[in-house]
Amino acid sequence: MAADSLVIVESPAKAKTIGKYLGSKYIVKASMGHIRDLPKSQIGVEVENDFNPKYITIRGKGSILKELKDARKKVKHVYLAADPDREGEAIAWHLAHALDVDLTQDCRVVFNEITKQAVKDAFKTPRKINMDLVNAQQARRILDRLVGYKISPLLWKKVKKGLSAGRVQSVAVKIIMDRENEINAFVPEEYWSITAQLAKGDTTFEAKFHRLNGEKKELSSEADVQEILNEIKGASYKVSEVKEKERQRHPSAPFTTSSLQQEAARKLNFRAAKTMSVAQQLYEGVELGKEGTVGLITYMRTDSTRLATSAAEEIKELIGSKYGEAFVPETPRQFTKKSANAQDAHEAVRPTSILRDPESVKAYLSRDQFRLYKLIWDRTVASQMASAILDTLSVDISAKTVTFRAVGSKVRFPGFIKVYVEGNDDGATDDEKFLPALVPGDKLSKKDISPKQHFTQPPPRYTEARLVKTLEELGIGRPSTYAPTLETIQRRGYIAMEEKKFMPTELGELIIEQMEQFFPEILDVEFTAHMEEDLDHVGEGSEDWVKVLSEFYESFEKRLIVAEEEMKEIEIEDEVSDEVCEKCGKFLVYKMGRFGKFLACSGFPDCRTTKPIIKDIGVTCPKCKEGHVVERRSKKGRIFFGCDHYPECDFVSWDRPSIKPCPKCNSLMIEKRNKQGNKLQCTVCDHVELVEDNDDLAE
Repeated sequence: MAADSLVIVESPAKAKTIGKYLGSKYIVKASMGHIRDLPKSQIGVEVENDFNPKYITIRGKGSILKELKDARKKVKHVYLAADPDREGEAIAWHLAHALDVDLTQDCRVVFNEITKQAVKDAFKTPRKINMDLVNAQQARRILDRLVGYKISPLLWKKVKKGLSAGRVQSVAVKIIMDRENEINAFVPEEYWSITAQLAKGDTTFEAKFHRLNGEKKELSSEADVQEILNEIKGASYKVSEVKEKERQRHPSAPFTTSSLQQEAARKLNFRAAKTMSVAQQLYEGVELGKEGTVGLITYMRTDSTRLATSAAEEIKELIGSKYGEAFVPETPRQFTKKSANAQDAHEAVRPTSILRDPESVKAYLSRDQFRLYKLIWDRTVASQMASAILDTLSVDISAKTVTFRAVGSKVRFPGFIKVYVEGNDDGATDDEKFLPALVPGDKLSKKDISPKQHFTQPPPRYTEARLVKTLEELGIGRPSTYAPTLETIQRRGYIAMEEKKFMPTELGELIIEQMEQFFPEILDVEFTAHMEEDLDHVGEGSEDWVKVLSEFYESFEKRLIVAEEEMKEIEIEDEVSDEVCEKCGKFLVYKMGRFGKFLACSGFPDCRTTKPIIKDIGVTCPKCKEGHVVERRSKKGRIFFGCDHYPECDFVSWDRPSIKPCPKCNSLMIEKRNKQGNKLQCTVCDHVELVEDNDDLAE
C-alpha cells in the first residue's frame, strides 16, 4: 500500500520509533529541529513594523528541506509531530510555511509519550497549529534577539570584542556574582560545642550541651566552655526527661524538568545538559529486543507534577503486588504546583509503563540511560507510596546544673523510603541515630567530654542543582532554558566551575557592573520573572505578543541611547605572568576559561600556545619520591593530581592527597568526600580517619 501521509518530527530516533508504530501508510521524516530562524548576520527584526521577524532557512538545512519538499509532493496529508511545547509548536509552524501546509487544516499531532497506543490515539485527533503558543515562542526569541543584538555591539565597542549579553543568562551570572560578594563580605563568628560520650550498659551514644540552669546559653568563647566544664567536673549523669513522638515523612513529587536536573546532579553527578540529552534518548525510544523500539519516559520538558489517572492506577497495583498493601496510601497522592507560574501543560516526567522496571530493560540501555531511567522509575513509584513513620526520641540528661540532650529516631514503618529518598544540596545524611532504651532516672556512665571550636560558614557557592532550583523559585526561565543557560554563561567565560561550584570570572563581573549601571531592568529578578509571566500569558492567548514587546522596547531603547553616550571605554589588560612562551619567547598571560584560569601566550593570535596553571599542593610524589604532586585539569575540566615529573613519573590520582602520612604504615593518605563528611583513607593499609576541618588536607 502506497503511503498517503507525511509525518515530520525533530529527530531520526523519534522518526524511527513512530514509523514502526504507524506502518506503511505513513512516511516519517526528521527535520533535525528548526529549519528556519532569524539570520545570524543581522538583527532580523523590523522593530518599526510591529517587530516583524525576517526568517531564513538555517544554513546547512537546505538539503533537509529539499528532502521534506520532495516527500510532500508524494502524499495527500502532512502531519507535524514536533515536541508538545512552545518550541515544538514553532517548529511545526515554520515547517507548515516552508511546505505550503494549509494552516486552517488539522495538521498538528501531539503526544506526551512515544508509545504505540499514545501515538495512534494522537493521530485520531489532530488539531490546528496553536498560534498563541507560536507567538509566545516568537516573542521570547525576538526579545532575546533585541537584548543580545542591541547590547552586544555596545559591549564590543566599549569593553572588548566578542562579548555578548543575554536576558536570562545575565540574571544567572548576577545571582552567582551576588553570592560571591556575600562570601567575600562574610565575617566568621566563633562558637563552641560540647559533646558528651555517654553509655548505658554496653551501648554508647552522644549528647550535646543544651542548657545551663534551665536556660539556653550560647557558647561563643573558650571561657564559656570552661565555665561548663568546671560545673560538670565530677558530676554524675542521669536521664531527667524522655520525650517520644511519632513523625510522618512524606514522599517527594514526581519529577519536573527542574527537579530531575537537580536530583541527577546530586545522585548521578550529571550536568544539566547531560541529563536532558539522556532523557531525550529515553523519551524518543530505545530498542527493547522483541518488544521493538519503545519510548521509556514521558516528555521531559515540563513543570507539572501531575500523573495521568491511568498511570497512577498502574503504579498503585505495582506497589500493592511488589511491596504489600500496607505501602499503598488510602488515596492516590496529588501534588500541588510548586509555583503560580507552573504551566501544568504536560504530566510529570515518569516511565511510560511502570511495569518496565529498571532491571527488566537494563540489558538494552547504556550505563547513563539505565541510571537515569532508574532514578525516574524509583521517584515515580515512591511518589505514590505510603508515608514513612518514624519514632523520634528526645532525651535530656542532667549533670548538676547542666543539661545535655540526645536526639535519635528509628523507622517504625519505611513506606516510600523502601524505594527512594530525595537527595539534598548540603551533603546532609538521612542516616538515623539510634538511642538505647532510656527512662527518667536511668544513670549513665561518662566515657568522654569533647569541647570543639567552630566558626560560622559563609553561604555556599552555587552548584548546578542549587542554581537551577534558585532560577525556578525566582521564576527565571522555563524548563527548556535551564541547561542551555548554564552552558552559555560557561562557554562565554562569564563564570567558571571550581570543585563543581560556580564562581564569577573577572570578565563576568565586569559585564554585570556595566549592565547594572545602564540596563538595571535586564538584571532585575522581578522584572525578568514578570516578563516570563507575560510570555506565559501570550501562550495562553490572554496577552498580545506585539504589545508585550512594545512595552519592553519603549524603555529599553531609551536605555540604549544613554548607554551609547555615557558608557566609558574600558581597557582590559591581561595579567602578565613571569613564565615565558617556549615557542616564541613572549611572556605568558593569565586568561579565564570555562574551567578557571590558564596561561596563554601574549603573542596571540600569532602564537596560540596555552598552558595549564600548575598548583603544587605540598606533597612529595609517593611513587618516584623526587617530584611534587600538583593539581591539574583533564580536557573536560575535571581536577586530578599527578607528579610534576610527568612523563618520567606517571603517578596520578583523582582524589586529593593529604599532607599527613598514614600513622600506621607512613604511606600516602587521600581525601574522600561523601555525605557522611570528609575522611582520610590510606592508599596501602586499611586505616581510615574522619576529619572535620581541612588542617590535615593538602592546601
